[in-house]
Amino acid sequence: MNTTVTISGMTCGHCVMSVKEEISALPGVTGVDVDLVAGGLSTATVTAERDITVPEISEAVAEAGYTVIAENA
Repeated sequence: MNTTVTISGMTCGHCVMSVKEEISALPGVTGVDVDLVAGGLSTATVTAERDITVPEISEAVAEAGYTVIAENA
């Protein structure tokens, strides 16, 4: 299952690494792909063995210091 969210506040490769690390720690997550738009709205696509909820992803992203602003269809 894939879930894609839009994230604000990311500016560099370190941001991407932090977000990937936090989301990857969620149970069932098998992959995280982040498309960085420095200073703009980045996207993260989460692949998981189970249905990962947007609130779960949002909490993980917040742990990394960023904000999920939308779920993408």
